[in-house]
Amino acid sequence: MQEAAISGEPNRTAEPEAIIRARNLTRSFGHLTALAGVNLAVRRGEFLALFGPNGAGKSTLLRILAGLLAPTAGGVEIAGRDLTANPELRRRLGVISHQTLLYGQLTALENVVFYARLYDVPNPAARAEEVIAAVGLSSRRHDLVRTFSRGMQQRLAIARATVHDPDLLLLDEPYTGLDQQAAHRLTEALERAGRRDRTVVMTTHDISRGLAMADRAALLIKGKLVEEKSAPLDPAEFERRYLELTGGRE
Repeated sequence: MQEAAISGEPNRTAEPEAIIRARNLTRSFGHLTALAGVNLAVRRGEFLALFGPNGAGKSTLLRILAGLLAPTAGGVEIAGRDLTANPELRRRLGVISHQTLLYGQLTALENVVFYARLYDVPNPAARAEEVIAAVGLSSRRHDLVRTFSRGMQQRLAIARATVHDPDLLLLDEPYTGLDQQAAHRLTEALERAGRRDRTVVMTTHDISRGLAMADRAALLIKGKLVEEKSAPLDPAEFERRYLELTGGRE
């Protein structure tokens, strides 16, 4: 198994093909440093799983990569262009966070059509039907979202996030609060969403599920990227290393 400690240094082998690149990302909240000089490059079409204990800075990193939070220092490039200087690049991103960003009083179809129109998607109703079918919710497309289970809402959030066919999909702990059946259905939806050379970056505590989908895994501890592994990924070995580096912290 390939292993490379990156400890704040850029991934040089990934840089030439990188669709997203973080350089020396630092983010402080008062006296608290959430990120401390993170360098990361993700290749086009790659699925990167990002692991780390609570408070490691995973959500902060994803929010900066999505352009939702400004770094204290450093920057993010999408396809070689600075994200802060070119906010229109955010249209190339799809984001799924702890909140689904869905409207409970609207139907599934109305929700996705709404977002399709925000992104000026041609024929928004037809495109909404397509992505809803892709996450297995066609039979519930005319039902109010407030009647959906947590797992169904997460799958619909994938439809919302991919309706404009983004190049890059960012997912922050998508399995939170899901039972095993719902998690399985979500995995199927994520695998479909990651096709067609779409790049995916996902944070998760679920090591086995994350590694099963990922081409590469990275470990964030105390705001620093400390280790990276590429496929084939051995869950038992990765979990052993995770526990060694984190001291068993969740």
